[in-house]
Amino acid sequence: MPEITLIASSEAREGYEFIYQGGAPVCRTCPYRHACLTLDVGRNYAVTKVRPITHPCALQESEAHVVEVKPVARALVVDSRSAVVGSSVEVARYPCRRLDCPNWWVCASPNVPAKQRFRIERVEAEPAECRIGRTLKRVEAV
Repeated sequence: MPEITLIASSEAREGYEFIYQGGAPVCRTCPYRHACLTLDVGRNYAVTKVRPITHPCALQESEAHVVEVKPVARALVVDSRSAVVGSSVEVARYPCRRLDCPNWWVCASPNVPAKQRFRIERVEAEPAECRIGRTLKRVEAV
């Protein structure tokens, strides 16, 4: 069964990818919040089907389309020992201040969820560089 949510009409097209950031304060009183706020915060999604139904959206200040979405893989870094295809790992933002690190964006940036489980779909062969000495592998996970 597909996951359903609402998305701004300007973004409602098949193949559109986004990171779900959660609801805003204005969403608390929205009559459609139970259809819209159903996704996992921090997870990447792709629109698979746009339905012909629209609803007013106070957050977007426009119409929002009902869409079907599916989770898509995202780049992450995990401890090398946990980097096994098919395994489930808990990923959390690492407290690192080395902004010059090539993996900072997938390891410690605000883009990384605070704490969430992912299933590893692909593991890169080479170790991921870490400027503070952690032993990491870069993976694609859903």
